[in-house]
Amino acid sequence: MPRLSASGRIMKPAGRNGVQPGDPVPYQKPRRYRPGTVALREIRLYQSTTKLLIQKLPFARLVREIAMKYRPQDEEMRWQSQAIMALQEAAEAFLVHLFEDTNLCAIHAKRVTIMQKDIQLARRIRGVWGGLG
Repeated sequence: MPRLSASGRIMKPAGRNGVQPGDPVPYQKPRRYRPGTVALREIRLYQSTTKLLIQKLPFARLVREIAMKYRPQDEEMRWQSQAIMALQEAAEAFLVHLFEDTNLCAIHAKRVTIMQKDIQLARRIRGVWGGLG
């Protein structure tokens, strides 16, 4: 009767170098990086690129949806693509700066994980206008 391993598989007696003809090819586990390594790699990647991080079409739909709330009902509003791109650049710059300040608040609290209270504190310190700089 063949022996069973702890996982319930049949254990075969080892031949020369442990591999016999007809054995299945051993499954190799995918590479696991230590926690934080991939995050640091992504940070370096995004810091080195200048491309926009928010997709253009969903952002444009959001801008048009918000603009529809503030226009008169009988008036049609058209947008130049460069106007939407300028809004997206400004929005992403604002968010990046906000997250930089948020990260500083988390570090000040001796944490590495940012929390909602860090964002609230960063916005409160910035003041009413909360712009860049």
